[in-house]
Amino acid sequence: MRYLHTMVRVSDLEKSLDFYCNKLGLIEISRRDVEQGRFTLVFLAAPGDREQASEHYAPMLELTYNWDPEDYSGGRNFGHLAYQVDDIYALCEHLQQCGVTINRPPRDGRMAFVRSPDGISIELLQKGDALPGKEPWLSMPNTGEW
Repeated sequence: MRYLHTMVRVSDLEKSLDFYCNKLGLIEISRRDVEQGRFTLVFLAAPGDREQASEHYAPMLELTYNWDPEDYSGGRNFGHLAYQVDDIYALCEHLQQCGVTINRPPRDGRMAFVRSPDGISIELLQKGDALPGKEPWLSMPNTGEW
């Protein structure tokens, strides 16, 4: 047995791709429009998983966009996606500059949480040891749910 992917439904494919690719930094590996089923599947991978995802089709995040509008809720009860990052402060600063709310700032230099446009909770974990604490993260409060 091996892990393949996690699927999340998205209500706006372009907003979701902007978040996951342009802001978070994932890479689109493949895309498939299924006219008969009226949906689009987009498979994404973290940069460090790109080669493995292209070759083995895993590990990936699958975005499922249903062409007929639906109201999705419950991103919190899904749990969360987790990504290891090279510099948690730099990524959180980049996300913040892109208009993404840092729901749980990396006060400990190790962990932060943000949410996708559809409310999916995303955990960011510092690669290796925690970074030394620094402002503005040390004094930044939590915002909303994470």
